[in-house]
Amino acid sequence: MSSFEMGAANPTMARRFARRFLITRTAGQYPPLLAAVLLLPLLLLLFFSFLYPVGRMLVGSFFESGFTFHNYVRIFVEPLYAKILFRTIWIAFAATLGAFVLGYPVAYGMARAGSRFTLWIAACVLIPLWTSVLVRSYAWIVLLQRKGIINNILVETGVLEQPLKLIYTEGAVILAMTHVLMPIMILPIYTSLRTIPKELPQAAANLGAGTFTAFLKIILPLSLPGVFAGSLMTFILALGFYVTPALVGGPQTMMMATLIGQQTTTLLNWPFAGALATVLLAVTLVLAFVFRKVLAANGGFGNV
Repeated sequence: MSSFEMGAANPTMARRFARRFLITRTAGQYPPLLAAVLLLPLLLLLFFSFLYPVGRMLVGSFFESGFTFHNYVRIFVEPLYAKILFRTIWIAFAATLGAFVLGYPVAYGMARAGSRFTLWIAACVLIPLWTSVLVRSYAWIVLLQRKGIINNILVETGVLEQPLKLIYTEGAVILAMTHVLMPIMILPIYTSLRTIPKELPQAAANLGAGTFTAFLKIILPLSLPGVFAGSLMTFILALGFYVTPALVGGPQTMMMATLIGQQTTTLLNWPFAGALATVLLAVTLVLAFVFRKVLAANGGFGNV
């Protein structure tokens, strides 16, 4: 007799079978040993793909012929490396600010438009996100190079006599990074804006508030969690950008990720590269913590 037939013949046995094998358990109901076995593949992946490489990099940065802080002292003593570190922070901040200024209106339009227009705007946001960063960076080279589309238009229309130097500048790096990172900023803001009831601005208008006042007093403060999430993700990603600064900026606007790649692949100086990566990681964690505290103090992020 099959299990189904046995269950049909004995309702009590059927209930026991369902309770034991079919009813979904919550995480708290699993025995500790079974929960550990289920988590083991994820923990192994996390260890070998992140914790072990980062730990080895951190330890290796303190050893050359012996234990030393020379690699860390070198970063802050030699002006070139300190300049690259501060340039990386500045460009990441500028790209984050640009993504916010350009991305917030897009997210607001997505949240307030009709379903059909929201779908089209979302497609315009997501399709570039699905495109390779390398392809988007080369597109900016085509636009900004000396004989690129922008310079050709300016020269042919008589606005300029000589082409401008648009490529291999900090402005080009910030512009290209802003374009690449804008979807990361837009999506969290859009999610926050979608949760704001439409009745709140209407109630503010009934009480005499103008559109701009309602935006500043109601919509913007309530969307700050999305702004925080988008800004933090955009800033952290911008700190570690490699492809876009290398292609659009060149050696004149080298950033930390490019410098680390140069130390590992060209100079084969792994201890110094580990020190650079450790400093960049520490700076990222500190700035993320400070950023969260500042926004929490000014925007009510105690529950974020």
